[in-house]
Amino acid sequence: MAITGSGSLAISLSVFVISAAFLPKGKACQQTPNLATDNVSVIEGEMATISCRVKNNDDSVIQLLNPNRQTIYFKDVRPLKDSRFQLVNFSDNELRVSLSNVSLSDEGRYVCQLYTDPPQEAYADITVLVPPGSPIIESREDVVSEGNETELTCTAIGSKPAASIRWMKGEEELTGETTVEETYDRMFTVSSRVRFSVTKEDDGVPVDCIIDHPAVKDLLAQRHLEVLYKPEVKIVVTYPEGLTREGDNLDLTCIAEGKPHPHQINWLRVDEDVPPHAVVTGSDLYIENLNKSYNGTYRCVASNAVGEAYDDYILYVYDSRAGEGAPQKIDHAVIGGVVAVVMFAILCALIVLGRYFARHKGTYFTHEAKGADDAADADTAIINAEGGHNNTDEKKEYYI
Repeated sequence: MAITGSGSLAISLSVFVISAAFLPKGKACQQTPNLATDNVSVIEGEMATISCRVKNNDDSVIQLLNPNRQTIYFKDVRPLKDSRFQLVNFSDNELRVSLSNVSLSDEGRYVCQLYTDPPQEAYADITVLVPPGSPIIESREDVVSEGNETELTCTAIGSKPAASIRWMKGEEELTGETTVEETYDRMFTVSSRVRFSVTKEDDGVPVDCIIDHPAVKDLLAQRHLEVLYKPEVKIVVTYPEGLTREGDNLDLTCIAEGKPHPHQINWLRVDEDVPPHAVVTGSDLYIENLNKSYNGTYRCVASNAVGEAYDDYILYVYDSRAGEGAPQKIDHAVIGGVVAVVMFAILCALIVLGRYFARHKGTYFTHEAKGADDAADADTAIINAEGGHNNTDEKKEYYI
C-alpha cells in the first residue's frame, strides 16, 4: 500500500511521539549547557511562554514535551491537539511556544529535548499562581465603647500559594494571629485575627486588612471603627469679660460633646443650693445682680449612655469698685535693665581709678627726717633732725 502526502507525515509524527516517550535502553538523556530553558510563573488564565534554546546545533531535531512527555511541538509542527499551544519562533537554535489561558492542570515540568545520541534535555517548570478572592473583614461588634477591646477577622479565600495578611490601624501597624488551611488542588484559605483596646481618638479611624500575594497587588479590605465615649465638658464665661463684681450679671455656657451626644446637662452648686433666682436654660446658667453670698463652685454635669463628666467654675464676687484706679504694673524688665547699666558703669569706674592710683606712687618723710632738707651738710642735718636720732636713712612709705 502506498501512502503519500499528509498521511506519511502523520505516521512519522506518531512514530516519533512513541519513540520520544519510550526511549531505548541505554539511551539515557543528558542535561548539558548546550540546551537551556527557563522556569515560568504565570497567573491562572494568562499566557505562559516556553523557550528551548540550543547553543550549538548539528541539525538535530528540537522538540517540546509536556509533563506527561507527550510531544507538543516537533520542530515547527504541533502533533498535540491543544490549540492553546502556539508556535512563536522556530530556528536551528530556538523553539519558542506560547500557552494561553493557563489553568492549574497545566502546571508541571515541561521538557526541551534535542534529539541527539544520547538525547539532551532541559527542564522548564511552570508554576500557576491563583490570586485570592476579595478579602472579607468582619468585626465582633459594630460599635465599641472607649476602653473596651474589639476583635476583627480578615479572610482571604482560594489562593495559590497561600497569601499573607497585614493589619494597619491608621498609620499604626498591628500584629494579628494567622491560620492557613489547605483546601483542594493545593489551594489555600488564610485567616487573620487582631485584637486591641480602643480610645475615643479611634472613632472613625480606618482599619485595613492588606493582602500580599505574588499574583495580585493593592488588595485590601477596610473597616472604620465606631467608638462610643463619654462627654467632654467645658464651661465658658459669656458675661462678664473681666472681674465679677457685686451687682453684675453672670452668664455661663456649658459645652458638652460625646458619642452618643449627651442627652442630659445639669447645673449644680457644689455643697450648696443654686441661688433661687438663677435661671437654667438648656446648657446656659444665668444669675443676675451678683452678691458675695453667691460665691462658690458651680458645676455642669453632662451624661450619655457611656458615662458622665463635668467641669467646674469657681465664682468669686468682688466689691463693686474692685479693679478701678489700680496702680499701673511695674515693668520689672526695664528696672532690671537700668540697674544692670548702672552696675556696669560703676564697675568700669572702679577699674579706671585702680589703674590710675597704681601708676602714681607718693613719697613722704617721717617725723624723724623733718628739717633735714634745709641742712647744709650731713652733720647739720643730724643736729637739726627732731629727736636727735643718728639714723640718716630716709624713710619712705608708698600708697595706692
